[in-house]
This record gives sequence, structure tokens and C-alpha cells, in this order.
Amino acid sequence: MQIIRTIKKMQSVSRQLAAEGKTIGLVPTMGFLHDGHLSLIKRAKKASDVVVTSIFVNPTQFAPHEDLDKYPRDEKGDIQKIAQAGGDIAFIPTADEMYPDDFQTHVEVAEKTLTLEGKIRPGHFRGVTTVVAKLFNIVRPDVAVFGMKDYQQAMVLKQMVNDLDYPIKMIIAPTKREKDGLAMSSRNKYFSSEQRPQAVCLYKALILAKNSKIKDVREIDSLMRDEILHICPSAVIDYIAFTDLETLKPVEKISPDTVCSLAVSVYAVRLIDNMKLK
Repeated sequence: MQIIRTIKKMQSVSRQLAAEGKTIGLVPTMGFLHDGHLSLIKRAKKASDVVVTSIFVNPTQFAPHEDLDKYPRDEKGDIQKIAQAGGDIAFIPTADEMYPDDFQTHVEVAEKTLTLEGKIRPGHFRGVTTVVAKLFNIVRPDVAVFGMKDYQQAMVLKQMVNDLDYPIKMIIAPTKREKDGLAMSSRNKYFSSEQRPQAVCLYKALILAKNSKIKDVREIDSLMRDEILHICPSAVIDYIAFTDLETLKPVEKISPDTVCSLAVSVYAVRLIDNMKLK
């Protein structure tokens, strides 16, 4: 497997692959890879000839009070995992490489970034869309694979691809879960063995909503909050939202296109999850 650390080298390799008629798949990550990431690499491998996995902890999507410095990193382990999953290239730039001193340009999607995570974390999605736009320009993929766990992010990036006419096929892969249902996340490592069982509260609440025959979202919201606090009494719920699958606009009644998204802090570890309800 090839490791590339500079933009110029990555662009050169991408141009050469395209000249050879090879299709390129891209899996953007922030590293500390788990089985969820590896499933995205395997999915990209099915859809392209050469898979590039980027590892970059993007500083522009973290607010000053968030966990940028504490975000887990394991470059050596990540490289081994990428190779084992069938990845072909690991693109690992530094922050200075991606954002030189005179960097001034940002990419921003308007409407879809105003709710859910965008409302709680102002500026977060501008950082996401900017870095992914840069990765698209550097790697020039034919296919890009993202996970459903970061559902709003996937829809925002899909909007960016459509609006800016990127010739890229977007694949949104299903959320990979632990045996008890907890969505796989790099942040799960923060839990102690005593705390970890309570992290399943998000999944249990989503399953409750999915299995409910209630159509009114306010009633389901109340049931979900009770379920979360029953499992983890100290949990802090940022939001529970019911939105249209494509537009992300809020809905009042459950339909086949309704997605429930939630963000909950469990022992100060902020988790997100979502599920299509029908």
C-alpha cells in the first residue's frame, strides 16, 4: 500500500491513475479507524479500481471548546487496518499542508446546515464541506463513500456535490454497530467498562421509535427521552429530531421518508445516531 503525505504527490498519482483508465474511490476519515471505517473502504473497493483513504483530523470543523487536541490518533495502526481492508493508498496530509498560512477560501452549504448538528455546532459544517471539497480536488475520485451514522453530514455533502457539479458518485453506507447496537465511533474508547453499557441508550431509543405505531413525533419524542434517561439517568440530550430523509426539514407525522436523529452526551461523551423509522 502506498502512503502519500503531500497534495502535489496525491494529485500527480490521481492524474496518472485516471490516464491509465482506473477509477478512484475515496473514503475520507479522521483516523483512529474502527470496523465502521473499514466497511466503507471495502464498499469503495467494490465500486472502484483504486481506493484512497484519507486520514486528517480537520481542525476547521472543531469549535474552540471541542476535543481537537484529545481526538484519538493511531497512524501506524490505521495504516495497517487500511491495508488489511484492501485499501490501496493512504493520504495523510498535515494541517499546514491542507491550510497554509494564506488560506482564505471556504465552501458552505446553506439550508441543510442550519439544523441538528449545525444548530448546536455553528461553523462545523463549513469546516467539513471545505475540507471535503479540497479532498475531492486533490484526489479527484469517481466514487466517494460516507457512512449513514453521520447522516446530516452525508446529506450536506451530497448537496455540495450536486450544487458544484462534482462528477462523483456518492455512496451512503449503512451504520456499522457493535453487538449491542451502539453505533461504532472513535469516541467510544472514552467510556469506562462501567459506563459503556449505558451508551446503548441512543440505539434503544431509536428502536423504540422504529417499532412504535405512534405517528405523532411529539409523543415519540417523549417516549424516547424517557427511555434514554431510564438507561442512563445522567444523560444530557442535545436534541431528538424527526426530519425528511432528503430535505432534512422537520416533520410532524412519521412517514416512510422520516429519519430520527439524536445527539446525547453520555458521561460527557457526545454521541450521535439516527435511524430511518419505516
